[in-house]
This record gives sequence, C-alpha cells and structure tokens, in this order.
Amino acid sequence: MLRITALLPAIGLACLLGACAASLGPTPEASAGGEVAAPAAPAAPVFSSLVASRSATVVDMSTLRIGRDEGREDIELEFAPENDFADRLAWPLPASVRLSEVRDLASGVILTSDGLILTCAHVVANVDEAQVRLDDGRRFSARVVGVDRRTDVGLLKIDAAGLPVAVIGDSSHLAPGDWVAAIGAPFGFHSSVTTGVVSATNRFIGGGGEIPFIQTDVAINPGSSGSPLFNGRGEVVAINSMIYSGSGGYMGLSFAVPINLAMRIVTQLRTVGVVQRAQLGAEFQEMTPALAQSFALPDVAGALVVRVDADSPAQAAGLLRGDIVRAFDGVRILHFSELLEQVSNRPAGAQTRLDVWRHGAKRTLWAILGPQPPIRTFARNEVERERSGGLGLSLSEVPAALRLQLRIDGGLLVREATGAARSEGIRSGGLIVAINDTRLERVDDFARTLAQIPPGQTIALLVMRDRRLAYVPVQLPAQRQRSQPLR
Repeated sequence: MLRITALLPAIGLACLLGACAASLGPTPEASAGGEVAAPAAPAAPVFSSLVASRSATVVDMSTLRIGRDEGREDIELEFAPENDFADRLAWPLPASVRLSEVRDLASGVILTSDGLILTCAHVVANVDEAQVRLDDGRRFSARVVGVDRRTDVGLLKIDAAGLPVAVIGDSSHLAPGDWVAAIGAPFGFHSSVTTGVVSATNRFIGGGGEIPFIQTDVAINPGSSGSPLFNGRGEVVAINSMIYSGSGGYMGLSFAVPINLAMRIVTQLRTVGVVQRAQLGAEFQEMTPALAQSFALPDVAGALVVRVDADSPAQAAGLLRGDIVRAFDGVRILHFSELLEQVSNRPAGAQTRLDVWRHGAKRTLWAILGPQPPIRTFARNEVERERSGGLGLSLSEVPAALRLQLRIDGGLLVREATGAARSEGIRSGGLIVAINDTRLERVDDFARTLAQIPPGQTIALLVMRDRRLAYVPVQLPAQRQRSQPLR
C-alpha cells in the first residue's frame, strides 16, 4: 500500500542547468542531399559549479527524542547504559524496560550568517537535543526557535558567525519541466546531490494540510528532510518535506514546501515565535468540468464548499455547502488553492468579500476572518524543561507510558545533564526520584525543594538508572542561580 511519508532527514541538492537551449542541443540542419539530419543528443546538464558554490550553505542535522512513547508496544529499545555511571548503578537494564531514545537524521539550509537554519518542523518538533554539522566539519548544538506543523517549517539557531548564506529564490516562477536539484544527507551520506525536474506545482495531498507542495522527481530519501531544493540559478526555491512511497524509500515522487510560503512562516517564527493565521472555517474542493456542469457554472473556476464549520466566520457570513467561491476581495479564484492562499495572507479580524455562485446565480457575502487554532502538540507539562538550581539539569515529568513501563508513580525524567550533575554521573534518560528524602513528582517540586536548601550545601539525589536506585551527592552552587526555561 502506498503512503505519504515525512522524511526524517532531507534531500540533497544539485542545481539546474543554465539555459534550456543548452539542454536541447543544436537544431536539425539539412544535409547536402536535402534530408534533415537527426537531432543531436541533448547535452547533459553541468551542476558541478552550482554544487561547489552552494553546498557550504547546507547542513546535516541529528536529533534526539527521549521517553516520548505513547504506549508500551511503541517503546524504542535503543538506550545503552554509560560506563562511567556503572560504579553507582551497575548492571544493564533488561531490553524490555529500557528507556526510549529516538535518534533521527535530517538536513537544513543556512538563512543568516549568525546561524539561523531552515528545516522541516517534523524533524525538530519536540526534540530534546539537536546537533548541526556544517560543510566544513564543525559541529554545533542548536536550539529550536520555532516550528509550524501546518506548513512543516522549522527554525533552528546555532551560535556561530560568518557563515555562508543561501540565496533565496521565488518559488512562484517554478513550472512543470523546470530542472531542480537538491543537496542533503540521505541516510547520513554528507553533501549528496540529486537532480530532476518539477513534476507539478500547487499539489495538495491528503495528510499534507494546506501546503501547495511542489512535486518533483528528485530522488529524496530518509535523512534529507529539510534539505533545500535549488533552481538553475542556485537559488533555494523549496524545502524538501515528504515522499510518496510504499517502502519508506524513494519511488519517484517527492514533495517540497515552496520557499515563498516557508519564508513567510520564518518571518513570524522569528518575530513572535508562533504563526498567527486567519480562517474562514470551511473546507473546499477543486472544481472540475463535470462539477462545473452540475452546478451550471459558466466556466471551470472557483472553490467548491464541501463543509462549513459550526460557529465559524463562514457560517456567520451565510456560506453554505454547495456554494462556489468565485472571487475573494475582488480577486478571481481559478483554483481552490488560490482561495486558501488569499485567506492565509489576511490577518484575523479582517473583513473580506466573497463572490459566490449559488443555485445558478451570483451572490455577495461578507465574512470577518477568525483566528485559526494552533495544532496541538505534546502537553506543555510533559515537555517543559527547566534548568534548576544551577545543577545543570533539564527535567520534565515522566510520560504515563514510561511510568507504567518502570512501575513507578513519580520521579522526573532527565532530558539533559551538564555541569555539576553530569560530573557526578547523571545522564539524560535517568530518573530523579527524590532530593534527600523528599519525593518528586513535578518539576515544580524540584525547584521548590532546592529553594529551601542553603547555597553551597551538598544534597543527595535519588537516581534511577537501568532500573537501579542509587543516591548521588551533588553540591549546590555557592551562589543561588535563578531557574530559567531551556529553549
């Protein structure tokens, strides 16, 4: 069975050739006998100069997610105990109760010289660690600036300077048949280049939300998610996001998020951290010649309403199922994707005019766009991370599936350990069950308990690792440090 697959890593890149004429070869010429000679074979496109000038703007990424299992049968068994902790919590944990560590590979492209990186949201949403490898081999820890699941756009930041920056193109100029190329790290193979052509634009697919994907036949495989798609001038015109596959690997169909859309999302993620959208509260379908005939339309254009949400701006405006929206604020709608784009470009609260075809006649409706609710991710109390008391610990409540697996009713999951905590052998994936004799169930319990202990004093953290319990002494900093969210 075929399925739409979000690539964990992204694709590669190599760009378009310079001019169409070069690829078509010379025009046929008449021979001396008057016969037309067969056309010469098309010249192969040369991408080497493009790759040399653009590959430094592409990065490889690795990510880590810890303890995010939704059920016992879904738990990944990849956690291995570290040797330097064995003196306190010896003996490995049986495979059936190991903590889950899900590691992924991906790609991205550098947007600014100070380390802003564009990638896919499904790659970096809710990760505990993200590491970026530059083309010159340097590695940096990255923080997530923001993600937008609706468009699959993710934004990372690394602490760097003087980085090469990608040239951003205009995806609206792409057309079927245009040559494109990608540079990425499929299966972790750094700076792999693949090329192909645009197969279609404004491709809406089930499960892909409202993204007008660019479909290509560029070979994309796991590890290439978030990689840039280049045009013949070496400009980034899309971000590789998904494949259509029956095996999980490339089968000739790849889908990329248009760069015009991605950059609009980037602007909002940089400025406010989230994407603010407007909505009509209705679902639409593309018109076809047969449907146009059924609704007595004069031509095949417009967006057919198939559902109107209750208590939505569309319902308040009087929009009905079976209406065909022919124009939005005076702009003619040829395809339903154009209506979605028009709505997304308006702010919530904007009054808009809908020219509608209903029962063989034209009508005018007025709608006030409402805010679009955000897509739910993990509950905030499940993924909230705090660096508490200056110990270098990033903690969160233990997911319900993990509590069931370990047969515990409390404790905090260590997502990251640095500083004093790490020097004492505490690592990500462990559980802190208590401070001295005070049990811990929530992150607030940890911060509140530490606040009652004088600075510089040594505390005993009861840690579970590999299903073994041991107290680990850790000295608090001499000067109280205020807890800060770890972003």
